[in-house]
Amino acid sequence: MSHDSTAAPEAAARKLSGRRRKEIVAVLLFSGGPIFESSIPLSVFGIDRQDAGVPRYRLLVCGGEDGPLRTTGGLELSAPHGLEAISRAGTVVVPAWRSITSPPPDDALDALRRAHEEGARIVGLCTGAFVLAAAGLLDGRPATTHWMYAPTLAKRYPSVHVDPRELFVDDGDVLTSAGTAAGIDLCLHIVRTDHGNEAAGALARRLVVPPRRSGGQERYLDRSLPEEIGADPLAEVVAWALEHLHEQFDVETLAARAYMSRRTFDRRFRSLTGSAPLQWLITQRVLQAQRLLETSDYSVDEVAGRCGFRSPVALRGHFRRQLGSSPAAYRAAYRARRPQGERPQDTEAAQGGPGSGMPGHGGHPGQQGQPPASLHPERPVPLQSRRTAAASAVGSSPAMSASASAGSDNGRESYVPSRASLPGQRSAT
Repeated sequence: MSHDSTAAPEAAARKLSGRRRKEIVAVLLFSGGPIFESSIPLSVFGIDRQDAGVPRYRLLVCGGEDGPLRTTGGLELSAPHGLEAISRAGTVVVPAWRSITSPPPDDALDALRRAHEEGARIVGLCTGAFVLAAAGLLDGRPATTHWMYAPTLAKRYPSVHVDPRELFVDDGDVLTSAGTAAGIDLCLHIVRTDHGNEAAGALARRLVVPPRRSGGQERYLDRSLPEEIGADPLAEVVAWALEHLHEQFDVETLAARAYMSRRTFDRRFRSLTGSAPLQWLITQRVLQAQRLLETSDYSVDEVAGRCGFRSPVALRGHFRRQLGSSPAAYRAAYRARRPQGERPQDTEAAQGGPGSGMPGHGGHPGQQGQPPASLHPERPVPLQSRRTAAASAVGSSPAMSASASAGSDNGRESYVPSRASLPGQRSAT
């Protein structure tokens, strides 16, 4: 799922200064940036495809710092323009930043602020969102980035409304996207905004990609906690939650274990992880259900119970909202793509279930991307197979019933993945 904007009145009324041109796109590169992400806007906006019906942009590749710029594999790049060229662009794209913990150069931040003040559209792809945030351009705005870095973005820049579920967010004059492929999605969205569906469709065909993808980043999530949580007092509460996903508990239970009021716990948890506690808890339960569907023969009803959902209806509702598929359709699609001969591991110990003594989600908080051994059967489940199964199951089962839509894992709250409360945002679909 993606969001675009009913831009705020002041943003909608802003016009380009006289020296800037709408058709000029400046791409701001830094040393240490990954070459794949950096090449996305160069390919979309820098190649003449007028023969295919795609209006031409004029591309200016700008160095955000002194060169040569070193990138993936030790390659060195020499940008033909410096920061001064940004002054001519109607759109400025930051495709990546080399470090989510170090500040970008002041000169580059000043150039971005000036461009924004003069009416330019500012775009941050993946970790490029950190550059926009450092420039203050995301303050009070909805934004996204790669799900793995979203908690750090939210923690470092608390005034930014980070939503790690979106492929991209269009807030009018400032746009951000998730990881690599989502950068293509956002660039296509920009072409669609500028020149219509036909031009965007023609470009998508040239790039051999879908013109518009459905769904968000939920199906790709493995962990939703930053590495630095290990040193935080809430780490013990988070670890307990991950080890007891098979039990029925709610956010009030976690707040009590942290000796905090619900309001204080919500605020503290959001500042640490970038998401609300209820959202995080439901995501972890769905991830655990996903693993059980892949690696066991438990029925959907049994999976619901082993993941702490109060009913199979609640599981089905949250599973569909996060992965775009029913649990049964997901399991069928996953098994259809699994190598022959692999058998589900129908043991509680292999699943981190009740009595196994192993965490439901895996590992100690802070061990980024390292699931516990208990989640790996003898033949490890390929992550890509998991993603493919979720994608393939989309739309393969009947529509969710009204009762499933209202399902909740705590009987009082229901997580609906939308940010309608954020100003200047509406669904693109």
